This record gives sequence, structure tokens and C-alpha cells, in this order.
Amino acid sequence: MNNAIRIIGIDPGLRRTGWAIIETLSNSLRFVAAGTVRSDGDAALATRLCQIHDGLESILHEYMPVEAAVEATFVNKDAAATLKLGQARGIAMLVPARAGLLVAEYAPNAVKKSVIGVGHGDKKQIHMMVKVLLPRARFDTDDAADAIAIAICHAHHRQSAVSRLALEAAK
Repeated sequence: MNNAIRIIGIDPGLRRTGWAIIETLSNSLRFVAAGTVRSDGDAALATRLCQIHDGLESILHEYMPVEAAVEATFVNKDAAATLKLGQARGIAMLVPARAGLLVAEYAPNAVKKSVIGVGHGDKKQIHMMVKVLLPRARFDTDDAADAIAIAICHAHHRQSAVSRLALEAAK
């Protein structure tokens, strides 16, 4: 694709952080790659965050995206788990920001609405629509499939998101 915009979508998680690279040109989308960065569940929290950082940094270096989209963290009943997920999300935002990318954030409902047409849906619906929108997409985990959906959401909303982020950066 000539002058295509390469986007990384990131679904943050402490055990598994899904990532996906797509390209968009006009209304066209093309799947590039997807996968999962895993951290060692037996390691200390700081070590696990470093593993996520290093994995995402390697992906950015290999695929050279120019924009990033990260799913916003949902809050659950366990405050400690929510805090740890927030720390993983911080790494997911930090890595592309340090690489000079503008980082857009999307709520889970916004991602689902962009991909399946409604704000509430299950993993099977997301998988099905990802395959419809990007028939060549391959993913190894639900987290990678979600990352593809996040990248698709950003591709659909990128003009407004990039403009909003640029205005915030100028403040």
C-alpha cells in the first residue's frame, strides 16, 4: 500500500499483552502481523513489566508503526488486580509514546461498536468480524484478536483521534 498508515493496536494485560499491526489507506485495511507478549507469572511484578516493555519495544522496532491505539482499562472488583493491569497499560502506552508515536485510547465498548456494530459483544463475535474485515488476519490468542480490533477501531476513528491528540500535545 502506497502511503499507508501503519497502526499498532495493543490490548494490555499483565500475563498476556496482545498486539497487532495493520495498515490503512483511505477505506482499505491490510493485516500485517499480530501476536502476544507474555510475561512470566512467577516473576516479580517489576520483572513482568520489563518483559512487556521489552516485547513491545521489539515489535515497534521490527514493524515501525506510526500510530498507536491502546484499549482503556476496565475496572473490576479486585482493586489489586486493577492496579496491576493499570501498570501494564502504562507500559503499553509508554513504549509507543517513547518511540514518538501519538497514542490514542479507546474504551472496550467503543472498540466493539467499531468492529461488531454494537457496544456489547463476546469474543466469538469479535473474532468473526476481525476475519470478515481482515480475512488474512492470524492471531494466537484472544488478546491478539482484541488488539486487531483495537487497531481497526483506530483506523476508523484516526482522523479525529490524531487531531485531538495533536491539540493536547500542543497545550
